[in-house]
Amino acid sequence: MTVRGVRVHVPLGEVVLLLTADGLDLVLPVTIGPREGAAIASVLAGIAPPRPMTHDLTLDLLRAAGTGIDRVEIVGLRGGVFFAEIVLTDETRVDARTSDAVALALRAQVPVLCDGDVLERAGELDLGSEEDAGERPGESELAQFRAFLESVEPEDFDDADS
Repeated sequence: MTVRGVRVHVPLGEVVLLLTADGLDLVLPVTIGPREGAAIASVLAGIAPPRPMTHDLTLDLLRAAGTGIDRVEIVGLRGGVFFAEIVLTDETRVDARTSDAVALALRAQVPVLCDGDVLERAGELDLGSEEDAGERPGESELAQFRAFLESVEPEDFDDADS
């Protein structure tokens, strides 16, 4: 899977992570919380925080303990909720929210895989694959994203449950 990006679904105000299936014309939309969306989008935009954020700290702790992340797998879909596992270098599997797993995968630069059944059930036809191919965010999009990051308040995350 390739992380295409994070979008805000304006009518509903939902943050959506878009994953594309490599070699297929499918996209997997995953609704996530705004904090996780910001964590993923900042990596994609190349924005490095001045101090380690939660996902950076988690990765640092794993490395300090002598292990790391080998890959992330999206393994299930139940009741509209995606389930993921972080697979460590010793093949230990750790249950995780998909948003956190993807945020860690991006930081560790490891693959994100998706179970075929999950992709079959939740994947949607990727109508934007040609126009989005190789597209990088422009200055306008980066400015909008930076403004979004600056406007986020701690209270915005009080009820985040994804």
